Amino acid sequence: MILKILLIAAVIAAVYFMFFKTKPAVKSSDKTEPKQKSPEVNDMTECATCGVYVEVKEAILSNGKYYCSRECLKKAN
Repeated sequence: MILKILLIAAVIAAVYFMFFKTKPAVKSSDKTEPKQKSPEVNDMTECATCGVYVEVKEAILSNGKYYCSRECLKKAN
């Protein structure tokens, strides 16, 4: 009896996941607009002053340029 109930529940679950659980529809306006990729944790960028590569999350952003330290930022100004 319990085996029959479990089998029926498994079939119902399989039908649900196959037919009713669909991915959300993508809006058509999302496809037309080019999305700008946001920097990820491991993305590296070059310091505008000394040329050293530094992670984006650790870099200093000023006037659209990345700097590795405050000293390089002061040198640029």
